[in-house]
Amino acid sequence: MTAASVLAVIDRGSYLNNTDFTSRIWEALGGTLGQVAISCLVGVIVGLPLGLAVWLTAPEGLRPGRIFNRALNLVVDLGRAIPFIVLMLLLISFTRWLLGSTVGWQGGIPALAIGCIPFYARLAENAIRQVPVGKIEAAQMAGASRWQITWSVAVREALPGLVAAATVTFITLIGYSMITGTIGAGGLGDLVYNWGYTRNMPDIFVMVVVIVLALVEAVQLLGDLAVRKLDHSR
Repeated sequence: MTAASVLAVIDRGSYLNNTDFTSRIWEALGGTLGQVAISCLVGVIVGLPLGLAVWLTAPEGLRPGRIFNRALNLVVDLGRAIPFIVLMLLLISFTRWLLGSTVGWQGGIPALAIGCIPFYARLAENAIRQVPVGKIEAAQMAGASRWQITWSVAVREALPGLVAAATVTFITLIGYSMITGTIGAGGLGDLVYNWGYTRNMPDIFVMVVVIVLALVEAVQLLGDLAVRKLDHSR
């Protein structure tokens, strides 16, 4: 290392005094939160009906359909089985067509959202399965329609579990967003890879990891609080 490069490192400082970190952290954090929030929202909006469809068409569901149920389960299982890095590579052309570019935090959304859908669908189905059968049967005896039973009984009773599933999904997407950042999708992943790792700045590496851990813990605490507020059985 030359004397000039040593002086450049000293001038940048370290940790919270590192200008390479302080000048980029807010944009990187905003990019990660934007990716994860939009992807999670898409995953919940699309994944919940998919999970409901799997539940409804199951042998013990409100509208059993063996072939349709197997097809839906296959879609969900295959969607969850594809490694995320492979999914990102497969969707590069689609992302470029949809957004015009794969660079920037928006470029990570298609892969994150599509990968999120089957993940949340399975968690949602499991949450709805926990609804006591007696409540479903009571609604049927009262003459409620399938639509009313599905949304006013099953989804309503499973709401704490659905929120807990959304919390798990959000946290999982934070981890996946770190991967998208390494291929040009911005966010904290870009900061930790292109600056902390590639440029050999361990202080940036450490600070990003600390921020991610704090972010995960904050999301988990908020999710747990929401679940407790919604769970009237406690």
